[in-house]
Amino acid sequence: MQNVLTKTSFSFPGQKSLYKGKVRDVYNINDKFLVMVASDRISAFDVVLPRGIPYKGQVLNQIASKFLDATADICPNWKISSPDPNVTIGRFCKIYPIEMIIRGYLTGSSWRTYQKGARQICGVPVPDGMKEHQRFPEPIITPTTKASEGHDEDISEEELLGKGIVPKEEWDLLKKYTLAIFKRGTEIAAKHGLILVDTKYEFGKGPDGKIYLCDEIHTPDSSRYFYLEGYEERQAKGEQQRQLSKEFVREWLMANNFMGNKGQTVPDMPDAFVKEITERYIELYERITGEAFQRGDTSELEKRIEGNIMTFLKSQR
Repeated sequence: MQNVLTKTSFSFPGQKSLYKGKVRDVYNINDKFLVMVASDRISAFDVVLPRGIPYKGQVLNQIASKFLDATADICPNWKISSPDPNVTIGRFCKIYPIEMIIRGYLTGSSWRTYQKGARQICGVPVPDGMKEHQRFPEPIITPTTKASEGHDEDISEEELLGKGIVPKEEWDLLKKYTLAIFKRGTEIAAKHGLILVDTKYEFGKGPDGKIYLCDEIHTPDSSRYFYLEGYEERQAKGEQQRQLSKEFVREWLMANNFMGNKGQTVPDMPDAFVKEITERYIELYERITGEAFQRGDTSELEKRIEGNIMTFLKSQR
């Protein structure tokens, strides 16, 4: 197995804090830069799984970097540079405490909710008689609150505004950006024979008061993709859709009696399954970008990452 990056503990000049997310480690440099290191950790059901996935961090970082560039005309984003295959460095922003989840199709958790009889998701009405993986008449935005621990919670627009989590004017802009970026992502995916099913975006406010798109976008961690070819035929036959996403990891966990519930134990992932996850992440990279994936040198992974970050920071002095 290749070397994997499951944790970092760098110390950079001007470092004020280190935030460790489920997958990314974010270093705050003097409230000026955010250094985001995409690790090889993988999470499901809001739980970080014990084993890292080779090259996963590189895949996530490079897909996100490409899509930030490809949507910069729609919404300003936080990215300044990507000096290492696993790293993006951007402007310091205060992140909104919500995730903007947008769904084009009834699948995943929304389908599980629908199956239980719910006809509203985060306050958004959903028609009767829909089938799993069916396209919504129009994409729907179903935000969640960001939990520092445990599960993120669904929240409706009415609740969100009522609690003053986001001011109305800013919320309207977040919705506008979310719909437009999802539309662009959908168009790019279609060119490569894929359907962008659902995804999530995070936004923040910079010191200049502007709203910026932050974090990752359109990666297999934050998004679900179906293959475009055969979609209609499978729907007509009631068959499961072929997909490129993290859902197959969730399905494997569920088949092994784990859904992140209290008292459940994370099953051990065998080497063959870890390798399969790597290959699926790389396949999505190549499908969505139309480029061959160049595996980075992982022989001294942490040393490589630290050196490339330091070179960038020195260039900004």
